Amino acid sequence: MSISVGFVGLSKTGWASSALAPALFQHEDKYTLKAVSTTSPESASASAEKYTSDLGYPVKAYHGDTSQIAGDPDVGLVVVSVKAPNHKAAVLPAIEAGKDIFIEWPAGANVEQTTEIADAARRKGIRAIVGLQGRHSPVFTTVKGLINAGKIGKIRSTSIITVIPREFNIWGPTIGESNSYLMDAASGASMLEIGMGHQLDIVTHLLGEFSSVSATTVTAYPIATVVDANGKPTGNTVTSTVSDHIAFSGELKSGAVASVNWHSGYSYTKGRKQLLWIIDGDDGSITLENDAMQAGFLNMIDPKVYLNGELVETDGHGGMVENLSAAWAEFAKGPSGTYATLEDAVKNRQLLHAIATSGKEGRTVYL
Repeated sequence: MSISVGFVGLSKTGWASSALAPALFQHEDKYTLKAVSTTSPESASASAEKYTSDLGYPVKAYHGDTSQIAGDPDVGLVVVSVKAPNHKAAVLPAIEAGKDIFIEWPAGANVEQTTEIADAARRKGIRAIVGLQGRHSPVFTTVKGLINAGKIGKIRSTSIITVIPREFNIWGPTIGESNSYLMDAASGASMLEIGMGHQLDIVTHLLGEFSSVSATTVTAYPIATVVDANGKPTGNTVTSTVSDHIAFSGELKSGAVASVNWHSGYSYTKGRKQLLWIIDGDDGSITLENDAMQAGFLNMIDPKVYLNGELVETDGHGGMVENLSAAWAEFAKGPSGTYATLEDAVKNRQLLHAIATSGKEGRTVYL
């Protein structure tokens, strides 16, 4: 039976329209879009008209408070894809209405909000899927298979270096006009929470949870120049309250040692490794690497995988739409599906909070 969907934040442009919705519509036999909800009547009407035309059946339009779309009896699943500071206000009415939910990562502006959302969902007994889709890439399925098959023996350590180039215009000396909120720690959309959050979900999915972390966090670019869509300075600047250099070491519950280093703002120059991830075991190693500009975003682009120096072929490839499509397929299976839940989101948030706390207070934090 098809799952009826109400989509909050599905405008004609943006992440929802370019990734979430196309991935969902790959499963027209499993999902039916019943309604959209945006901030204004104009954008809601434009979105409803677009998807009515694209899908060939009527899509209703709501705007403003999400209690309206959540209260629609034709909607069974409410998809929430808005900016992190608005997650809580958008998703709680849907939970209160007893609707299943999809919520985009980071599922709230901070660990307290993520926990509150998870607690509310648990009390209502609803199903919830979180936008941590990177774990669904065939690349990481392959890596997990190599680990589980004992190809490198017992894992003893893992090391990751990630660069977010300044040409991305996020978390560095330049910032895109529409991304200015990313420089505000209160937004819940910092490099730690978005970039590292997606990556560390994959790390813990493959290697298990952390038991302790010790971090150093630095803001190397306290003032960012605001640039337009063409990368030209607008004449405005933004003060950054987020860390753009984060390094931490820690121990996994398995006993393995981890070292993770993220830094942003450097020029995208030839020869600079954008992603290097090594997993070392007693009997060998797995290396994941990529020189692409967006390589650090493992939820959006696959790295190459090497086992003891030999390139490993994977069964298919991931990407922002492909990984999301796989996640939607798993959720449609019902209780037998495997996908990132709010419980996973809370654990990931607790890890990120521990990293931030360690960097701020200069101490080891135990999880």
